[in-house]
Amino acid sequence: MAALGMGALIALSAAMPATAEPADDTLVIDDLEMTVRATPPEGHPLDEVLSGWLFREAETRELEADSFQNPGMLYVDRGADIWNTVEGTMGKSCASCHDDAAETMKGIAANYPKWDADAGRPINIELQIDKCRVENMGAEAYKFDHADQKALTTYIKHQSLGKPVALDLAQGELQSWWDRGKEIYYRRTGQLNFACASCHEANSGQYIRADHLSQGQVNGFPTYRLKQADMVSLHNRFRGCIRDTRAEFPKAFSDELMALEVYVTWRGTGLSVETPAVRQ
Repeated sequence: MAALGMGALIALSAAMPATAEPADDTLVIDDLEMTVRATPPEGHPLDEVLSGWLFREAETRELEADSFQNPGMLYVDRGADIWNTVEGTMGKSCASCHDDAAETMKGIAANYPKWDADAGRPINIELQIDKCRVENMGAEAYKFDHADQKALTTYIKHQSLGKPVALDLAQGELQSWWDRGKEIYYRRTGQLNFACASCHEANSGQYIRADHLSQGQVNGFPTYRLKQADMVSLHNRFRGCIRDTRAEFPKAFSDELMALEVYVTWRGTGLSVETPAVRQ
């Protein structure tokens, strides 16, 4: 089956241009110019860091640039409602502690994942939300990919729109998780024997079926995917890619995927937070 799948892929790829350059375009959202091309940090394997927005069709790029047309903004609106909704036994909402998210959450998401000393591991925005819900609100943690989890994560990340991604690897043991994430990124797996790097580094800029392969940057997640007509979380996308290699995929927020999130987020250092990005 793997051989048949690869044969079909090779035949289809041969019928279209093998490569396509990323767009020479500027992304402006709500009068904020996004950094879609960045100089990589020391030790980065790429010569230039490129947002996935540059690899999309013109219609998709235009959709993200227009906040009135971007379907992901519906999740931002829903997240704003959740932010102000009282839940749990302590009679609190997110706003009870954090007031106006436009002020208190500005720039926060650009620095996640962060080291959590209590958990002894990195946590992302979703896990931080769950921690606050349980410890500060007396509410239950969200189930993975619950609609409200995605909406609230999207809303919080949107407050950092335009801010450059920058992780502090000196926090706790974050560097060792970066090391582990790097190993996972280059590890071949599944029946197709692919690694993350197989598509997003070795073949970035080429076509796979009808899709233009990007560098796999994650600065726009959660992302609205037209293919699914829904907001897609980062760990959902990780697991989808792993599934496509015909490998067993780990649980969301597992140590393996958290390490991968640390490393892949670092690969996008300097790019602007674009949440909610729009992709095909």
